[in-house]
Amino acid sequence: MNIQRAFCDIEQLKTADLGTLMERASLVRDAQWGKNITYSRKVFVPLTNMCRDTCGYCTFVKHPKSKEAFLLTPEQVLKIARDGEREGCKELLFSLGEKPERRYKIARNALNRLGYHRLTDYLADMCSMVLEKTSLLPHVNAGTLDDEEIKKLKLVSASMGMMLETLSRRLTRNGGAHFACPDKIPIQRIRTMERMGRNDVPFTTGLLIGIGETWEERIEALQTINTCHRRFGHVQEVIIQNFTPKSDILMSSHPEPTRDEMLRAIAIARLILDPEISLQAPPNLSDRHIDYIAAGINDWGGISPITKDYINPEKDWPEIRALNKSTISKGFSLKERLTVYPRYQREPKRFLSARAMNRVNELAGQDGLAKRQVHSEI
Repeated sequence: MNIQRAFCDIEQLKTADLGTLMERASLVRDAQWGKNITYSRKVFVPLTNMCRDTCGYCTFVKHPKSKEAFLLTPEQVLKIARDGEREGCKELLFSLGEKPERRYKIARNALNRLGYHRLTDYLADMCSMVLEKTSLLPHVNAGTLDDEEIKKLKLVSASMGMMLETLSRRLTRNGGAHFACPDKIPIQRIRTMERMGRNDVPFTTGLLIGIGETWEERIEALQTINTCHRRFGHVQEVIIQNFTPKSDILMSSHPEPTRDEMLRAIAIARLILDPEISLQAPPNLSDRHIDYIAAGINDWGGISPITKDYINPEKDWPEIRALNKSTISKGFSLKERLTVYPRYQREPKRFLSARAMNRVNELAGQDGLAKRQVHSEI
């Protein structure tokens, strides 16, 4: 029997015994990924925290008039990158607000002072600088993008990401998590995911669990991701991330998902998605993250030994040596990977620019994982 077909409709996925779901999901994971759980050792560069969207759960974004708003200079970017190099990082994650220059004059003026009219053009040049002046591989989370922007960024990065989050249009209405957020309209996210596929970009996406969406909407979003991947073969990983309330957000009193809710979401994702798609859940957003292994994850995502999680600043990254020990305690080995997964490295002419592939060749071992496994040396 095909394990993934054992639960064939939404109602079964919602109501099936959780232990059975997790067991089936673990079997799928083991058959595809074996007994390794991977992670990427990264340095986190928040290029700007200005954004034209105002998501109800976001603490990262600041209004351009706020004293906390910023746009990093090239010198600041390079300093953070070199600090990451010294700590053995191999990935540089660029995170930024979406298109603030389209909404705010202050953001446009800040870009103009650096010689740019568009944030994605500045981002592309910062990726190029990282490739030229450091040993790191850029990964960019720039939100919704058009084909021209994707082509430009692909030349200077190894992979890109954009959380689908949800396909719920209800949440774009007044009072919803995505109200007044033009880049969070579901069709815009889907179109960007499809453009990434047409442009052969190794792509990361995922769901944000607990912002008001239903189980039906979660399952529909996973099915949409899987359908897109079957067309293009570009979705390298899917993140199942839990909403966490914070005191300074509009959704400060909104409940976070329960442990069992997260375990069910992870197991369902593993059963819906193509087994070749890596499945991860952030280890810093739950004290019970080690339980996620039993639900079917094969990856912990990016973990920084030097920079905080700017999206969830109150949640410290786990210490990598401690994560290694806890992963081993569950019968798995912790392995460091690069931002681009091995199977995309095997088709460099399709998925990677020459500059990105040259850097991959410097950092990857024969198995496509990190040549130097830093966590095992300390």
